[in-house]
Amino acid sequence: MQRRSLLQGAAAAALGLPGLSGLAQQTVTLKFHTFMAPQSNVWLTMHKAWMDKVEKDSGGRIKFEGYPAMQLGGTPVQLYDQARDGVVDVVWTLPGNTAGRFPRIEVFELPFMMNNAEATSKALWEYYQTHAADEFKDTHVLALQVHGPGMFHSATKPIKSPADLKGMKVRGPTRPVTKMLGSLGAIPVGMPLPQIPDALSKGTIDACVIPWEVVPSVKVHELTKYHSEFDNTGGALYTTTFVMTMNKARYDGLAPDLKKVIDANSGMATSGLVGQDAAGQRRAGPQGHGRPRQHHHPDRQRRARAVHQAVQPRRRRVDRRCRQAWLQRQGPAGRRQGADRQARQGLIASPHRLARPACGEFKSGRGVPIGAVWSPWLHPLAQPRQHRACPSTHSRSWRRCSATWATG
Repeated sequence: MQRRSLLQGAAAAALGLPGLSGLAQQTVTLKFHTFMAPQSNVWLTMHKAWMDKVEKDSGGRIKFEGYPAMQLGGTPVQLYDQARDGVVDVVWTLPGNTAGRFPRIEVFELPFMMNNAEATSKALWEYYQTHAADEFKDTHVLALQVHGPGMFHSATKPIKSPADLKGMKVRGPTRPVTKMLGSLGAIPVGMPLPQIPDALSKGTIDACVIPWEVVPSVKVHELTKYHSEFDNTGGALYTTTFVMTMNKARYDGLAPDLKKVIDANSGMATSGLVGQDAAGQRRAGPQGHGRPRQHHHPDRQRRARAVHQAVQPRRRRVDRRCRQAWLQRQGPAGRRQGADRQARQGLIASPHRLARPACGEFKSGRGVPIGAVWSPWLHPLAQPRQHRACPSTHSRSWRRCSATWATG
């Protein structure tokens, strides 16, 4: 009897333990699908970073197959339905791609609602849980976020005021943004992000609104000449909401410990983290591409004027020494010629003024005198503005061309 019991126990262990071990060591592979390009900052520093963290936290039991740029087929508009229907497991997309389908989320896309992407992303998650949970009831939502401050990128002319938008064909990402553009006098054109390069190159649109962090992925810095930012203290021109969501059946089928891994990398904290990533990438945009920008920063302009007023006496002393050194190198004839030239230009009687140097030749005492070595780049608060007759605003040859500075 005892021998029979031992045999039965051994048989049960032989049949049962592999099943239990398999359940405990379940390994799953999830397909992550999005419209962002594989070289984009969003894909490289946000999506891949999130997938790598989930894989690490799961001890390698959750694996991801990443498919950027709609590599699994379909259009950006269809991404949410792909996750709902189980075509893919996880997607990252814009709810606003399907106008009117997620109306409650659109409140976060109203103008001047956002000035901090991380805080606004956390607020969006809280708002979703308390007021809009039924918006995404067909899927398991992992995170909600907004991008960095939206701004204008124009291929035809600088945008300094609403009057400049009149008659311009401007791409907008969502219904609230296109309504805003229309109310400002522009001709709004709604289209997904991947279509922007072709539309700009063909002249289908004159400008677009996107944040800095996605500019490189669609080569907007190569296709446009003018970029207009807004003062963040007054709120960004606009922002766009994004959702990272998972097929509900796929989530429900995970082992309990793997569900905990997914849950630990979801929710408000994760929403704030991806929003923070978007805000951090913003600074890489304008400086990395050397494109002239329009600035709408009244507070920054006032601070810049104060800085320049403080350093102006020192600048005059430096400029005077530079002029004297240059004249000494020219010899007697050069000194006489230089003195005559300065007298004609009014540089001796009236030292050059700081505000708004003229583009091209330095005349009437405006701009940096010949031989001066002071550069506006030494002052971080000085912000260059594009002069229409000056395509090379960022040129280092300040004797040939100068920028119009946002200090006047």
